[in-house]
Amino acid sequence: MQYNPGWNGSSVNLLHVWAAGPGDSLHYVWSSIGAPAVLLVATQSPSSALRVNWTQLLSPSPAGAIWIDPPDSVVYSTAVVFTKLFEFSEAKPSGELFYPTYDLSEFSWDSLNHTLNHTALTAELRGVPSTDPGGGFSNGSLAFRVTAYEASGRAGRLPSLLHTADSSQLEFVLAGVAPRGNGSRFVLEVATVEEAGAVRRLRSERSIDDEYTPTIFEVSGVTWAGGDPAAPHRPTHPVPPQVLTLAAESQNGSSTLGFLQWKATAYGSRSPRREDGIWCRAQGLQAANWTLPVSSIVQAYFGESLDSTCTVSALNVSFGGEEGQVYQEKRYLSW
Repeated sequence: MQYNPGWNGSSVNLLHVWAAGPGDSLHYVWSSIGAPAVLLVATQSPSSALRVNWTQLLSPSPAGAIWIDPPDSVVYSTAVVFTKLFEFSEAKPSGELFYPTYDLSEFSWDSLNHTLNHTALTAELRGVPSTDPGGGFSNGSLAFRVTAYEASGRAGRLPSLLHTADSSQLEFVLAGVAPRGNGSRFVLEVATVEEAGAVRRLRSERSIDDEYTPTIFEVSGVTWAGGDPAAPHRPTHPVPPQVLTLAAESQNGSSTLGFLQWKATAYGSRSPRREDGIWCRAQGLQAANWTLPVSSIVQAYFGESLDSTCTVSALNVSFGGEEGQVYQEKRYLSW
């Protein structure tokens, strides 16, 4: 793990995690400069290196500030950007009530260097809104916890996901944030960036891995992107845990280039147990009909192609028990 490689400051956050094999390497670049994001680059060189022009990266025009050397070793690049946090509640009998959106590109983030653990290979991006007129974050924060691995295995904490030595795990945490309504629910908006020649698809499958994951509830889905989220439907009946994969494939579907995978459950406790499970649902992947918010590492790497040949898609993940009472009671959510 490298924190702000090539720069001595700690006022911004850039974390480089890489895995090298005998003939290739993977580069993960996490950052909270602008909207929090991760850049993934796969190369055919075990000695490929990340380069950062910090003066350009922190300028109003960061295009070209991040690249991999040698450039011709790159075989695949993608990015995931965490753009917005929505909050809504059911205002009976009038329907859903939506509150002002939390734009993650306008958050203020703590120095990642304070939480970086080179032994455990973990780090945490923790932030609050730069302006918070409602005071919802006065005793709370939003965080992204990153874990890298050196060997294959299964994470010790629920949902105990499998991982390889090439994997990185991300945990989204909302802690102590005051809900703005009775029974508030939250929705995290996630955007993906793909270069020409790759297509994103959302896959769903059932798992009977109950030894590691609690039972969840099946829900009916509503597809949306870029606007206010539709209210989730209430659960109907228990089903085996659901595994969702957001995969990038070649256009002919012959190969998988990269993927983001999770189980459809979140937790309402810092030390999660089965009974702390909170249902969560991915609402369908769609082409984004809005402009991607500024995320400097994404603009810095993809440059002008971001607005021309790249495809930006949006996915929304909603959290909350029936009428949102789990978060209301515990003021804690992890996914």
